[in-house]
Parts: sequence; structure tokens; C-alpha cells
Amino acid sequence: MTAVRHALGDRPGALGLWRPVPRHRGAPGVVLGAALGWLTLTACGPALPPADLTIINGAEPESLDPALALSIEDLRVTQPLFEGLTRNDPVTAGPIPGLAERWDISADGRTYRFYLRSNAVWSTGEPLTAADVAWSWRRVLDPRTGAGYASQLFCVENAEAYHTGRLADPEQLGFRATAPLVFEVRLRRPTPYFLDLCAFPTLAVVPRRVIEQYGDQWIRARPLPVSGPYQLEFWRLNDRVRLRKNPRYWDAARTALAVVDLLTIANPTTAFNLYETGRADVIWDRNLVPAELLDLLRRRPDCHRFDFLATYFVRFNTTRPPLDDPRVRRALSLAIDRRRIVERITRGGEQPAAGLVPPGTAHHQPVEAVGYDPEGARRLLAEAGYPGGRGLRPLRYLYWTAGAGTGQEHARIAVELRAMWEQVLGARVELDNREKRVFITAQRQLDYDLSQSSWVGDYNDPNTFLDLFLSGNGNNRTGWADPEYDALLERANAEPDRARRAALLAAAERRLVGEAAVVAPVYFSSGFHFFRPAQVAGIYPNLLDVHPLNALRRPGTR
Repeated sequence: MTAVRHALGDRPGALGLWRPVPRHRGAPGVVLGAALGWLTLTACGPALPPADLTIINGAEPESLDPALALSIEDLRVTQPLFEGLTRNDPVTAGPIPGLAERWDISADGRTYRFYLRSNAVWSTGEPLTAADVAWSWRRVLDPRTGAGYASQLFCVENAEAYHTGRLADPEQLGFRATAPLVFEVRLRRPTPYFLDLCAFPTLAVVPRRVIEQYGDQWIRARPLPVSGPYQLEFWRLNDRVRLRKNPRYWDAARTALAVVDLLTIANPTTAFNLYETGRADVIWDRNLVPAELLDLLRRRPDCHRFDFLATYFVRFNTTRPPLDDPRVRRALSLAIDRRRIVERITRGGEQPAAGLVPPGTAHHQPVEAVGYDPEGARRLLAEAGYPGGRGLRPLRYLYWTAGAGTGQEHARIAVELRAMWEQVLGARVELDNREKRVFITAQRQLDYDLSQSSWVGDYNDPNTFLDLFLSGNGNNRTGWADPEYDALLERANAEPDRARRAALLAAAERRLVGEAAVVAPVYFSSGFHFFRPAQVAGIYPNLLDVHPLNALRRPGTR
């Protein structure tokens, strides 16, 4: 999708792409000076009729293809366009019926039979069938697709073998359409969070006919068949994605908002001024609020704090000396004063992290795998042959910002980490700041020594964090492959007893964070939304920070 967008350049096309930013609906208020330049540019663009709701979504989406979407900005747009067998409950974020109105589960927990809704159709009117589901899932597993979340389906029989090329015949995959509206899945083992996976955007149903006709440019098709509650009206670069209600969606009667805009804004000052002046209704993310104002803003009634499953951590590139030595990695982790970071920089109620899996995660046994231990850090570095940092080459710390906007907290944390590593270990650390898209590419290509990282749980189970670092996971991005770790997770996922499973998962987490020190956890995140309840309803705090757009409404409407 990135290539398609670059090819379009500044010309309006099938996606309605324009560089000038159109005027937002106005409201009285005072705008901070840093935002004035951006707001001035809006006067040059074509006027748009106002949306029913305007949400500040953050950075520019990378892709609207559910199989390729990776970032939270991508997923928030793809989720209302393309639905899966299940969807997320707006209150709990747990799985509820989506395109499937019901399902049966076998006594051994391995076979699921989904019954699709008879009134589920594409937005263009064609029937939506179980064969569409099967084709969409095969596409995710096809290695030529390049789906970053293909591993979400590895719990299905033969799925991993097919994705890795050890199995060539897609007919041997453990899912199939047994009737036009019946879809059957056979799992390798019981998977307690399988219905949660079915709600994740990667497993959504996408239009085969259009994808086969247009290839990589299928998202430009007009009309674009969608399976979710909203249709794509346009995507304007550096401006917004506009979504319009899909009248053929099976639950359209309970989709309250006709038009929703998701704004592409990276600058926290600009974002907050648009919200303050009524030009935007919702800010999803805390990093889109000026950090220096957070202590004050947290006291306001329109600031809604909540706990969710998210961890901020440092990745180590384990393929490069000296970071191929776990003693060096562990020394760097032990040199981090996590409490100093949450008290001096983030200041939003975050908790220092001693493990990777956040507290409150279902079926989780908390671990204390790492802490602040300067003496222990120096001892380990000396054992590795670098006493006082002597002989240790400069290390490059990769992080991202978007100009003077989103990601500035990453920059402050980077400076603080560099100071800790230099003061405690004598290590020299060079800071490497990239724009977000370049940062992601560099991380995927292992073009770093140390890298700023974070992860938000895709479902409520420790696996959503621990599976990342399996040898074949596309989101690993550390170069680490450890048969012992893989075996621990394999045993845990095959263990029916919850207590024993939790103990095995805890052992895997201690190996990942403590013994091998592949990552250095920093803190467990704290979530913030900004919206005025008198103006917006349907947003509920939940552990996955998932808020379906079709559940949002203006108070007083149904």
C-alpha cells in the first residue's frame, strides 16, 4: 500500500488524496502559537462538509489493508471497514458475534464451527460467504502477502507449516467452508483466546474479487466492497481518513454516526488545540497531548485515565557484538532506573516494569525478572570483558519522533537512558532519531543496536506479549531465536491446566527478560482519552484500548 500512495503523489485519485488540508468545522477558543502555521494552511484547501465526529488518530496510516496493517493508526481505520467472525465488545473488548451470529465448540476445544449471518453482505450488495472467510485467511498465511500478524493463525492446524513453506497445499489448512454460511476451524490444540483472535483486524474478511482484479492497488477500487460498519469515502494524505456509514452492514440500524473523520496529526500542540477549540471531538492517545501540561490536564473531567495492556521497553539487536553476549544486554537492563523515568518524564501513573507482561493480564503469573542494580550491572559488564565500559564500542539507540510533534517523549526517554548507561556503565550511546516509517523499516531490518519499543496487547492473554519473540514471529525484530524459549511456549500452550500453564509462561518470561535479556522492560503504560461526555458517548475504558466506531454516538441519540 505504501508504494501505491507514493505513486499517487499529490494528485487526487480514486482515494481522493490531496495534500492541502481542508478546513475543520470551527468553534471559538484560543489557539497556541505552535499550531497557527498548520491552521493557516487549512484555509488553502477545499471546504468539506463537517463530519458527525472528528477523532485525532495520530500519525499517517501505513496501510488500510487488514493483512498489512501494523500500527495502531492503521488498525483503527481498518477495523471499522472490515469485520471478522467476531468483533470486540465496546465495554469489555472481549469477543462477541460479528459476521458469525453463533458458533459451536467441540468437547476437546479444538474444533470451532461458525454460522455466518444470512443478512451479512458486502457493501456492494454481493453475498458474504464462508468461502470469503477461507480465502481471506489463506491470503494472510500466504508468505507472498507479507502479513506481519500471520502468526495470529498459527494455532490453526498446518497454518505455520503453510506460512513457512513446509506445506504447499492450502487445502490441508485446518479451516474450510463446509456450506455457504458455515465455516469450520480445526486448531492444533485448545486455544482459550481463539475467539479474541477472530476479532483482530488481520483476520477480517476482505473482498477476493477486487483484490484479484487490482492486486496491490485494490484499496483504490471504487466502489470498494467492505464487510464492516463503515465505507471508505476518501483518504487524504497529511489530512484525514473519512468514513461513511455502510447502509448494508448487518447491524447498520445500531450504527449511530453517519460520517466519521480520523485526522492525521502528529503534533501534540496542534492536536490539543484542535480539541480545545472544538474542531476535534476525541484524542485517543496520551502522546498527542503536550507532556508538559499532563499534570494539569489529568485533573480535568474530560481526561479519562484507564489501565490497559501495554508495555514500553527496549529491544536489543542480539545479532551484533557486543550485544550478542547476554551479559552485556543484562547489564544494560540492570542499569535502567525505571522509577526515575516514570517520575521525571512520563508522569502519567505508569508503573516501573520488572517483566514484559502487564499486571492485570488474564492467566498471568507476575514475574520480577529485572530491576535497578548498578553494582550488578557493572559486574556483568566486567565479566563480559568491558570493565568500566573500556573497549565497548559506541552503541546506537534507535527511536522515532515526528518532527516537533508525536514521539517527543521517546526523545526525552532516549536522553535519560543514554545518561544512565553512561553514568552506571561508562557506555557511550549515540542517539539515532528517525521518522516513524523509517524507524519501523530500520527495526525490521535490524539496523540498530538498541531500539525504543512498545506493545499493546491484541488480546487478553500473556501470549500476546510472549509470542512476539518466538523464533519465526515477524514482530520479533531482535534476531533472537531460542529453541528453549520456543519449547516453553509450546508446552504452555498445550497445557490444559491454567495454573501449570501460567507457571510455564512465567518461566518463558523470566528467560526472555532475565536470563537472555532480549528486551529491557521500562514501564507499564497508563492510558488517557480526552473527550467531553456531554458531546461523545460510547467510549469505555477497557484493557485492550479498543473502541469500535459503530458504538460511538452523540448523547441523546440511539
